[in-house]
This record gives sequence, structure tokens and C-alpha cells, in this order.
Amino acid sequence: MPGRTWIIAPDPQSLRDRWTHLIAEKDPVRKERLFHPHQGGDKHVNKMARESLAGVEHRSLSVAKDSNSVVTPIRYGFRSFDRQWLIPDNRLINRPNPTVWALHSLKQVYLTALTRHSPTSGPALTFTGLIPDLHHYKGSFGGRVFPMGLDATGTVSNIRPAILTVLSRACRRDVSGEDLVAYIAAVAAHPAYTARFRSDLVRPGLRIPLTAEPGLFFEAVDLGREVVWLHTFGERFAAPDSGRPSAPPRLPPEATPRIPKGGAIPSDADNLAYDPAARRLIIGGSGLVENVTPAMWAYEVSGKPVLSHWFSYRRRTRDRPIIGDRRAPSPLGAIQPDGWLAEYTTELLNLLNVLGRLAALEPLQARLLDRLCAGALLSSDLLKAAGAFDIPAGFAVREAGDSAQMTLLD
Repeated sequence: MPGRTWIIAPDPQSLRDRWTHLIAEKDPVRKERLFHPHQGGDKHVNKMARESLAGVEHRSLSVAKDSNSVVTPIRYGFRSFDRQWLIPDNRLINRPNPTVWALHSLKQVYLTALTRHSPTSGPALTFTGLIPDLHHYKGSFGGRVFPMGLDATGTVSNIRPAILTVLSRACRRDVSGEDLVAYIAAVAAHPAYTARFRSDLVRPGLRIPLTAEPGLFFEAVDLGREVVWLHTFGERFAAPDSGRPSAPPRLPPEATPRIPKGGAIPSDADNLAYDPAARRLIIGGSGLVENVTPAMWAYEVSGKPVLSHWFSYRRRTRDRPIIGDRRAPSPLGAIQPDGWLAEYTTELLNLLNVLGRLAALEPLQARLLDRLCAGALLSSDLLKAAGAFDIPAGFAVREAGDSAQMTLLD
């Protein structure tokens, strides 16, 4: 829970410039205003951090006395399919989650989903390989973060052992925690799951049907590995021999979104539109991206259209309404690039390829879910008898807002 918006940006240079502006301010009152402390919060310019966040530089002195360059920004799972940048400084983040930071590695995968509210459309859960925001899933209503592994090496699964034992017996071969995460992705990370179980989802909390058919289980695992690979922009579950390189995913050449000659995105891009007949995005009036399907444009996560929200954080005018009694944000947030950056274009093309490939998988996922639900399922009674819902020593379930252990119910 960052707590202050100025420490997040879609490009790292903005964060460096904001920090430089903050530490250059000599007036203590203005400096505190720029820092933007929470009313009643304990983070302020004179506060010192006793501990650092795992894996990043520790600063023992207060912000008021710091004249060094910014702690190196890192890529951050801001929202589903929206990768931004964060200053990973314990003095600035209002409520960092030490568990999530300690478990982070290049092997870690985070599943994010709502638990106190229900998804309404699109995938019921999403994945990221980056440190995620509490609101990563849809940008509101909080949620839970479920790390795939319980350690930074990725060798200790966050799936309860009894569940993996039951599945291994049913499938007559070992089932790993990574297998089950991929299975969950295939089953629930698409709109057919949300639509099929809409009446059940009135009671918040996702319930995952577990097939008792080995062939169907591993078919789902194979499909789910591609889903996670796509959600993480090719940074997790890569397998070059299976068509998943360790690189940003791409559609076939004839279907790949591209910027035509003369269609460069203008520096002052401030609006986004879609031409369904020509299948192209229109950005800032003259910027064009071709080969954009209606499914890419319409892709949403529980009512939040991904493309328009992604663009809203990179447009020339980024002002947002102040709701209710919320304070105005720090003036530091107004420090941003003079115009559209080349790295925004690169990320936009990456995003469009990901959304296009995910949309192409949705019919496969829908048919798989139909077959799975029509076949034999593992019952909750069987799982309960095996101790799958017992909490073993060392597997403490966290409170809301913290990392959580994965559980499954029929």
C-alpha cells in the first residue's frame, strides 16, 4: 500500500526528477507538503526507517537529511496488465508488506484477486511477476496477494501439501505447486468462469473446481502456463520449446499490432479512440496503431477496461478528480515527461500483443471449463478428509491486505 501517488510513475525518470525536487526543497514546511504525510500516519520527512525492504538499498537517515540520489526505481505491478515504476524506499511507502518483499525473486509469481467483493466480468484473477499493489487486480476494493512460493528461491510451494498429495494420487503422478497455479489460471483467468459462476460469486471468494481426470488436469496445466506467461509479459513460465520465449509475447506477424508510416504517436497525446471498421487505435488525433482487434479494445478486468485505464496514466493530462474528503495529491505528482515517451509506445505494443493472445485463448478456456465441470470432480469431503483445509505449522494465513495462502474449495 504505497499511500502516496508520487512514488509511482509509468516511467523511472519521473521518479528521479520528483525525488530531486523533494530533496532540493530547503523550507521544512514546503518539504513536508511535498512529501505528503498521511493525517495520523507515521511516515514523514524526519522519520527514519529501522529496516529496509528485502533486496533493495537501505537508507538509515531521514528523508529530510538525505541528499543522495533516489533509491533505484523498480518495475511494479500497479494494476492488471499495467506495469509501472516504484521508488522502493521504506521511508516513502506507507504500508509495505515485508512478507511479499522477502519472498520476491525472479521465480516468484503473484496471483491477485478480490476476496471481500466479487468479480463482475473478465478474468476472475490475474497474475504478475512484479511486486504487486494491494489494488493490483482492478484498482479498487483491495484484494489479496497470493505468492506462488513461500521463499525467494521458489523451492517451497505456497499450496498446502495435502492438496498436492490428493491431486498427485488422483493424477497418478506428481503434481507441483506450479502445476496447480497454472491449472487455476486456465480455469478462472477468463470471462467464461466469471459468467458461469456469477450466481455463486454473489458470496465473495473464488471457488476452483478440481478435476479428478488426469488427462484433463494436465491439459489445463499446459494451457494455464501460457496464460501466466502472457499475464507476466513473458517473464514467468517461459518455455522456448513450447513457444513461450523469455521475451515479450507476440502475435503472428500478420496479426501483430504496428504503427504505420506516418502514424507516430504525437508528443501531446491526450485522447484515445478506437475505429472498429479499420481495427486501429487513434491516439492524440494523428497517432495510429493498426491490427487492434475489438477483443483487445474491449478487454476488461471486472468492469475496468484495460487499454483506456493504461492510457489514462500516460496521457498528457493526468489530472484525476478528488473524491469525497480526500486530500489533493502532492505537487510532486505533477512532475512528468513533457510528452509521450518512446518507452510508452513499446509497452503499448507489448500490451496489445498480450491482450490479443489472451483473447484468442478464451474460447479454449471456456470449452475446457465446460468439459471439466461435466466430468468427475474431487469433492470437498475428500479434501477435508485428507487435511487439505487444515493449516500446517509454518503456513500461517495472513490478515486481509497481507499475503495469503492459497486454498481451494469445490
